[in-house]
Amino acid sequence: MSDGLESVIEQFLLDYPGMSLAPSRSRDLILKGKFAFQAKSKNGPEIIDSFEILISVPTRFPRELPKVTEVANRIPRDGNHHVNPDGTLCLGSPLRLLSLISGKPDIVCFAEKCIVSFLYAISNKLESGEDFIFKELDHGTLGIIDDYLDLFKLNTPHQIIETLNLLGLKKRVANKKSCPCQCGSRFGKCASGARINKFRTLAARSCFRKHAFELSRDMHRSISNNSVR
Repeated sequence: MSDGLESVIEQFLLDYPGMSLAPSRSRDLILKGKFAFQAKSKNGPEIIDSFEILISVPTRFPRELPKVTEVANRIPRDGNHHVNPDGTLCLGSPLRLLSLISGKPDIVCFAEKCIVSFLYAISNKLESGEDFIFKELDHGTLGIIDDYLDLFKLNTPHQIIETLNLLGLKKRVANKKSCPCQCGSRFGKCASGARINKFRTLAARSCFRKHAFELSRDMHRSISNNSVR
């Protein structure tokens, strides 16, 4: 563990003393234990709560996001509480999460901006029975697409795939392509292009290309499954 990473982990463990380093069967860093927090939103109550969680931090973080699992089964696995089929928590779309931590891309910021916010909303839902206090996305690919329509200010799923593919190209190459907003201008000449190009700092070009491929594949699978039904 590098000195910089060790310092960040020490700060994380100070902020969340119920958590500790745990053995790992892979190169991922594992943090496990009682994650206690106190939080308040603008229009919501102050909440003090804790959840037993496991955080798997990949070696490529922040290029690859941590996975968080609630291990005590306090959060229902019923499709209504944003738990993925593999048991990990659906904290948000990848680019949304990367945007949240872009100013300070470490596990302390990830915990504060992504984990606490999610558990705050979950805790409020479990206690009050109300809907999620923050904007709630659909599950899986549909939710990611909807969030990217908002992030990129676009209108269709096809435009999202085009945009991710452009972010997967070198900037000077992408700027000569047609803008996915269908304005008729080149990507580099459109206001949409200037706004979207800012997302380049969040991930490697290969990550954007892979993300575009996976979203496109999952969209087609979803369409095929619905057609069969």
